[in-house]
Amino acid sequence: MKLVAVVACTSGIAHTYIAKEKLIKAAEKRGHTIKVETQGTIGIEGNLTKEDIEEADLVIMATDIQTTGNERFDDKKKLKVSTSIAVKASEQLIKKIEDEIQQ
Repeated sequence: MKLVAVVACTSGIAHTYIAKEKLIKAAEKRGHTIKVETQGTIGIEGNLTKEDIEEADLVIMATDIQTTGNERFDDKKKLKVSTSIAVKASEQLIKKIEDEIQQ
């Protein structure tokens, strides 16, 4: 499965990058590919391309704040969670996504 994610916490520093790493590890552990864009105090990093988004089976929005560019995902299946879920339960989150995609 191909996933993309946007991650942004309220301060735009610690939880953003911890959530990014946890999502990557959990997805790869279960055999999926994932590309993660972060939005925070230092701007946008890891910009998702149009191709990344088109190829994705699902978009994870692990955000605690309003993010920019969300219209890019209007035609995609999305799952919105807080960054704390991505940090504390990333493996369970990926499993939930697998279950939803299979339905």
